[in-house]
Amino acid sequence: MAFLGGLFSKEKKESLNKGLEKTSDNIFSRLGKALVGKSTVDDDVLDNLEEILVSSDVGINTTLKIIERIQQRVARDKYLGASELDRILKEEIAGLLAETQSEDVQDFTIPEGKKPYVIMVVGVNGVGKTTTIGKLSAQFKVHGKSVLLGAADTFRAAAVDQLKLWGERVGVPVISKGMNTDPSAVAFDAVQEGLNQGVDVIIIDTAGRLHTKVNLMNELSKIKRVIQKVIPDAPHEVLLVLDGSTGQNAVIQAREFTKATEVTALAITKLDGTAKGGVVIGISDEFKIPVKYIGVGEKIGDLQVFNKTEFVDSLFSRK
Repeated sequence: MAFLGGLFSKEKKESLNKGLEKTSDNIFSRLGKALVGKSTVDDDVLDNLEEILVSSDVGINTTLKIIERIQQRVARDKYLGASELDRILKEEIAGLLAETQSEDVQDFTIPEGKKPYVIMVVGVNGVGKTTTIGKLSAQFKVHGKSVLLGAADTFRAAAVDQLKLWGERVGVPVISKGMNTDPSAVAFDAVQEGLNQGVDVIIIDTAGRLHTKVNLMNELSKIKRVIQKVIPDAPHEVLLVLDGSTGQNAVIQAREFTKATEVTALAITKLDGTAKGGVVIGISDEFKIPVKYIGVGEKIGDLQVFNKTEFVDSLFSRK
């Protein structure tokens, strides 16, 4: 975990470039073929670009928005050449992300005056939710924050055990009552204990899926109410974890969870194994919820704070 400190060190940048390599190659190898023999950005080029963006899981609505903006620029700048399409595309994607993302965050920070800072983590099973919590805990620790975890995903024994293993691995205490216990009771105990110990960050894991959306909504609402008995303005963050490699399935999951609870931040994992990294752009644009963390590899340091400037730069950095 030696290189975790410092905003976009050389190692972090290399990790981000490598993590987005498949998406970048997919977009630009196909774009290069679409531009062969073209000197201007005509309808044929834009049709090809639309297909390329959709296939990279940018999403239909976001793709159409990007295409429309490029069309407006072509109409305005009459002599726009096909060779400039890379630059224009980069500028428009950066512009879209800027509408949703706040200023680029300086590493793993928490707001001043919120101690303990309570994060409730939601997301379906299999997206890397527990692993993200473990990596996030390690990152906060490296940046000088004390952390406590609450194992409130009590519907799966594996979830509780996995969180305990992560706690042992990164040296963070875990409050657990085992499987088939009341999740809100675990959350209450975790927040109470964290408050008593004066920790900086409390992270509460929650069930990935209940039988119906109504059950999910009720369970998450109950956990929130119980947490607020201890800290009235908590949870300070509801972090939805999504698997970027599932493309449009991640979008569907985001729709379900934003209906079930108030999601305030997103973590998009497994971007290194997919050419569908465009989903980050589409999800950010559609839900107007900031992407806070991205996973671009297996190592703990490969969970990175999302930096829109560096993300776009890496997306467009081809060999």
